[in-house]
Amino acid sequence: MPITVAALRETAAGERRVAITPEVAKKLRGKGLRVLLERGAGAAAGFPDASYTDIEFADAAAVLAQADLFACVLPPDDATWQGLREGALVVGQLRPYGAAARIAALSARKLTSFALELLPRTTRAQAMDVLSSQAAVAGYRAMLIAAEAAPKFFPMLTTAAGTIRPSRVLVIGAGVAGLQAIATARRLGAQIEGYDVRPETREQVESLGAKFLDLGVSAAGSGGYARELSAEERAAQQQALADHLKVVDVIVTTAAVPGRPAPKILTAAMVQGMKPGALIVDLAAEGGGNCELTRPGERVEQGGVVVLGPLNLPAGAPLHASEMYARNVYNFVELLVKDGALVPDFGDELVAKSCVTQAGELRFAG
Repeated sequence: MPITVAALRETAAGERRVAITPEVAKKLRGKGLRVLLERGAGAAAGFPDASYTDIEFADAAAVLAQADLFACVLPPDDATWQGLREGALVVGQLRPYGAAARIAALSARKLTSFALELLPRTTRAQAMDVLSSQAAVAGYRAMLIAAEAAPKFFPMLTTAAGTIRPSRVLVIGAGVAGLQAIATARRLGAQIEGYDVRPETREQVESLGAKFLDLGVSAAGSGGYARELSAEERAAQQQALADHLKVVDVIVTTAAVPGRPAPKILTAAMVQGMKPGALIVDLAAEGGGNCELTRPGERVEQGGVVVLGPLNLPAGAPLHASEMYARNVYNFVELLVKDGALVPDFGDELVAKSCVTQAGELRFAG
């Protein structure tokens, strides 16, 4: 009997992505694996059941009961784990930080689970890096949201009524999301700047046609993330940034580290110093926000400045987000399957460091 790789329709609020697309289902079948999906699993992402070939469909309970490897985009409710047979494997964004009840449910069913957001940021892991693939979608959509919500045009326009100057846009954080936001703002014609406390990002920002904003503070860290700033460094950064924000029309903030609260970069006082009509789109809203005024999922206005805290932006472009996510999942599954059998090699750094539970035993250090 071939291994059954399964997925359900995602149930998180507003979630439209799917963990297994038709393209990836075909690749899994080419590996000799059976693919079993809940009916309509991909419909919200733009993949009706008819777009999948040579796979099987069933209701959710039957899918869970037969799954040897269950793939998800976001964690389903804890009751879903009860439907999986003991010993099954789970692969997805499991959000293990601060999720004691979820980890307990995985352990109780003796499941072996892998949280893809825990993968080390190495060259070999890039093809499985869900944080990067989904951040690219988030950065793109954040700038589109900014362009729509801003009271000004992004590009310079020359009209019979006179010349319209381009908007000044600042992107804070030059990771994958930030760089994609910069590239999108550039395409829309804005006057774009990028800022990051990691000096090595300057070249990347400038390669996209943006100006690198140098505030005189460097916080190069490890693993691709910035280190925490000292109190003195933070004060110097904030004063220089506050002075610069007075001339900025749109800010998109993207600074986030998995498992930690988002760093507070924009204070309420900075926002008060911005000009009326300015806009902030806070991509780190789910982690509490990079702006002190951010409220996750809400619109806040203070002194004529609008602060938006959008949530789960990748779900708003579900077709391409699903395609990238499913490829990440497939590339990770290849590490778990050998000669048609599920044989995770815990001597492999990628397997070991992404593992949350192994046959129910906790491996996640938090």
